[in-house]
Amino acid sequence: MIGYLLRKIGYGLAVMLGIVVVVFFLFNILPVDPARMTQGQRADVQSLQAVRKEFGLDKPVPVQFAYYINDLSPIGFHDRTPEEQQRYHYVTLIPVSKAKVIALKWPYLRRSYQTHKEVAPLLMGVIPNTLILATTAMIFAIIIGVFLGTLSAVHKDTWIDRASVAFSTLGISAPSFFAGILIAWIFGFVLAKYTGLNMSGSLYSYDPFKGEMITWKNLVLPMVTLGLRPLAIIVQLTRSAMLDVLGQDYIRTARAKGLSERAVIYRHALKNALNPVITAIANWFASLLAGSFFVEYVFGYNGLGKTTVDALEMSDFPVVMGSILFITFIFVVINILVDFLYVWIDPRVKLS
Repeated sequence: MIGYLLRKIGYGLAVMLGIVVVVFFLFNILPVDPARMTQGQRADVQSLQAVRKEFGLDKPVPVQFAYYINDLSPIGFHDRTPEEQQRYHYVTLIPVSKAKVIALKWPYLRRSYQTHKEVAPLLMGVIPNTLILATTAMIFAIIIGVFLGTLSAVHKDTWIDRASVAFSTLGISAPSFFAGILIAWIFGFVLAKYTGLNMSGSLYSYDPFKGEMITWKNLVLPMVTLGLRPLAIIVQLTRSAMLDVLGQDYIRTARAKGLSERAVIYRHALKNALNPVITAIANWFASLLAGSFFVEYVFGYNGLGKTTVDALEMSDFPVVMGSILFITFIFVVINILVDFLYVWIDPRVKLS
């Protein structure tokens, strides 16, 4: 098991390295000057050169890439200066010379081109909002999706089954940005006086008397929008898996023993039908973090997605790369956890 875990971690690191290479060189072939985006179109040559030197943009692209990998790597080469020590908070491993050391540190995501703030604290300020949105959307999708899928399978070929299938097909077909605009307009504008919901708004709002406070109602519409597609997938997967399981011999045996229909469905059939659903849930949870980009932008929800889209508009490479690396890391961790979850649910599955 330890060997399997190490292999999966190695694959994950390779994937993250590949993402870094692709995104880094993609940004550098685009005809956009981050220094000019920072200083404006009327900036003089001296100001632009100062910004490029400050962020290392005056160096050749291969050199910039080498420096960036050195910053991301937990073990890297660094100067023996107070400024370097303060920036990276490194621990010296091997003294190379009077000026250089090989040091151990946390991956350094650099500073934003626009705000000049450290990227890691900047992202940590918005990541919890996105995690709350993705988690609540996934919980919403699981509860409603498994319930409707089970209900559809138990009442096969009835109006309940047909309605569930039609709803799931509609949910799969509707893109998140389109569904978001439609849901925001209907429930946040047309029916706002009945729902009490807003078309847009952040999870946290500021009250002049109470200060910063959580506004839970601003989470409702983004949560429903983000959870709509995984909900539809879960409905169809649960229905299909349940229909397959309900036809198995051990289900007929359980019924022959006199067990109630509720016990047969929830204690025997549903548990054995959850493997494909778990795969979908795991993959969709990671995808929700990426899918939240459009949803957060539509609803003005201050999370990782909106921050990344704003950074893309301003060619703020360190913020974009930090966001992408975080999402990739979540994908890797979830895939590893899912493999172990399979073994826990179904002991017949072996890790290899």
